Amino acid sequence: MSGMRALITNDDGIDSPGLLTLASAAVSCGLDVVVAAPSVQASGTSASVAAVGDTGRVVSERRTVPGLDAEAYAVAAHPGLISLIACRGGFGGRPDVVLSGVNLGANVGRAILHSGTVGAALTGHLNDVTSMAVSLDVGLDGPEPLWDKAGEAVRAVLPMLLEQPVATVFSLNVPNIVDVQGLRWAELARFGTVQSRVDDVGENEVELVHVYAEDKPAPGSDAALLAEGYATLTSLVSVTSAPASHLPLPAWPA
Repeated sequence: MSGMRALITNDDGIDSPGLLTLASAAVSCGLDVVVAAPSVQASGTSASVAAVGDTGRVVSERRTVPGLDAEAYAVAAHPGLISLIACRGGFGGRPDVVLSGVNLGANVGRAILHSGTVGAALTGHLNDVTSMAVSLDVGLDGPEPLWDKAGEAVRAVLPMLLEQPVATVFSLNVPNIVDVQGLRWAELARFGTVQSRVDDVGENEVELVHVYAEDKPAPGSDAALLAEGYATLTSLVSVTSAPASHLPLPAWPA
């Protein structure tokens, strides 16, 4: 892996401890890293390529990440756009791999569609760059995040990822426990551990409330295995077409 270049990004922002964890794990695996992460929180932005501000220009600022000897940029943009810029040669050159995370909170089930962490990885995939999203299963009100445990998982998985065909993308979820049961391949759960509910709070106003899913996730799914104490690895693809040629088309124009 010596000489390979890695973009390290996230959706929790440039000051997140998870970003340092991921960058440090990549360095320990022999990768040359550049950090480019949102200047502010950007969770839930999916693969948005929006920049912060209305000029259409993407503003970045050189930063120092304490404990890391690498180029670092705080970028006024969502992680999907940061990944896109990097894959097109920004931030010092096209990376060999995009690594996104370590996210504070799991990204499981089909709800990963909304994740900025996963969005950055899938943007790498769209641009023919191998990518991985990494998440730690701990909430904002949960116990102390075991960042080192996430770093261990990254160091175990990263060599395998880089042996895969170009543009492979993985999503790695790590339980926030000391005694992890092991690593398992997992399919996406139908939803995820958290779902959204819309509540009316007044005229022309609603509130989006996040609640824990009532149904138990399917056995063997990422959500189920994570709850059982396993780290999970899911292979993802980005947007693709579905077979539909068997459907009769309407006669148009008439």
